[in-house]
Amino acid sequence: MPITFHSEHSPDVLMLESVALELIKAMGHGGSVPGALAPVDLPAALANLERTVSAAAARAGGKAAADEADVEREPQVPLAHRAGPLLAMLRTAQSEGDHVMWER
Repeated sequence: MPITFHSEHSPDVLMLESVALELIKAMGHGGSVPGALAPVDLPAALANLERTVSAAAARAGGKAAADEADVEREPQVPLAHRAGPLLAMLRTAQSEGDHVMWER
């Protein structure tokens, strides 16, 4: 089931539930849906998500060489690509003083 993120000054971001819940938890939220972040909570949530994305990118760099041997596997979309639209929304919401909300 998809989860949609909303914020006043950004287009909606639609994600599959498994990815969205991973990112919601990475922001430091409990993972409840529906949910929201107040403007005062955005700096910490953004920092947490950026830290998680950076750590995932570092881990993926080491895995790339091992994955090259397994050419028949479908390549996975990096967490940084999946999180990109949400990171952009969080940055815009922070600069505009908006809330970020999500629902099924």
